[in-house]
Amino acid sequence: MQPRQSIIEIFSTFVQFEADRFSCWATESRLRRSIQSCLQQIPKENLEDFWVLYWYKLWQDLTASSLAKQHLTAYLQEPCYWISQKTCAGFASSQFKLSDCFQIAIAQVERVLKGFNPHQSSTFKNYASLIFGSAIRETLRQRQEVDICSDWGLLRKTSQKRLAESLQNAGLSLDTIRAYTLAWNAFKTLYVPTKASNSRQLSRPDDSTWEAIAQSYNSQSTQSTNPQTLEKWLLSAAKAVRKYLYPSPDSLNVSKGGDDGFELLDNLPGVQESLINEIVALEEEQARNSQRGEINQVLTTAIAQLEVQIQQILQLYYAQQLNQDAIAKQLDIKQYTVSRRLTKAKEVLLRSLANWCKDSLHISVTSDLLKSMSAVMEEWLQNYYMAGGRR
Repeated sequence: MQPRQSIIEIFSTFVQFEADRFSCWATESRLRRSIQSCLQQIPKENLEDFWVLYWYKLWQDLTASSLAKQHLTAYLQEPCYWISQKTCAGFASSQFKLSDCFQIAIAQVERVLKGFNPHQSSTFKNYASLIFGSAIRETLRQRQEVDICSDWGLLRKTSQKRLAESLQNAGLSLDTIRAYTLAWNAFKTLYVPTKASNSRQLSRPDDSTWEAIAQSYNSQSTQSTNPQTLEKWLLSAAKAVRKYLYPSPDSLNVSKGGDDGFELLDNLPGVQESLINEIVALEEEQARNSQRGEINQVLTTAIAQLEVQIQQILQLYYAQQLNQDAIAKQLDIKQYTVSRRLTKAKEVLLRSLANWCKDSLHISVTSDLLKSMSAVMEEWLQNYYMAGGRR
């Protein structure tokens, strides 16, 4: 991928794929005109971080949120591409391609905007990468689970709420959903795997079980039906659940709408000066940069004092992005031991961070502050280990 250089490109172009590889940067003309207009009015502020904060603040203004979101979506193309490439490579057996992972991630821009806090998070790009990676991993793991389940195993693992959502998503009528749900309840009650380990690969129920399912269904329904019909219903329900859990990723990457749309920025009189003052104030927070360095030192020191095995677990969890089961196998310990030691590590690090806030910043540590610090610490751990244990 050829990195973008100018502010105009960074805030107005989008990744295009060809044969599941980066092809080129596609320019969105309306966004290009918008950022050109901004640069003409604020020629000295030709800095990436300035414009990130500028558009982020404009996004918070509901009258300009759509345009600002599009600019920030363009800005996040590169981190989205690289985190998609890295995360997708870790799931070699997945049916998702790089372009699919990219679409899963870029769909999280709204979530990134809602969760980002310029006073707490390191940078907008780093925070977005954390959210993007998490969304991709969650989707791929869910997909792997769906892939290895037979239709009957999937139906047993599905909740009634998920089943109803899937059937609604498939466009079925309320009466049909009620009938399918009643059939599913009879199936789940009467067809129970003999071994938990075999629940994913359940085979088709035998004929006597289908007869029992039909009898149970007919005793609760005003309209009788036969086992063959119930089997068709449940297979259709399984198909709907798979489609709901694994929708085809649609491209969300280039903003829609006519190229001749009016420039919203031109219709925001008086907003730029106040925004600029606010952004400049944020950029001048030298104490914030100093505090980041101290937080790095506090957490790095705390990690070095942890037990060797806990340090190994953190390395495998954050740097190699292994799940708890994989870590347990690699270290020859139980999964619940991995879980407990991960929790212990985070408690120790959070306590170190809380003590630093109390001693250095003279801040009273409240439950809300602890929750906020926990989110900051989680982001720090992701970035720390992704950088090879160096900050």
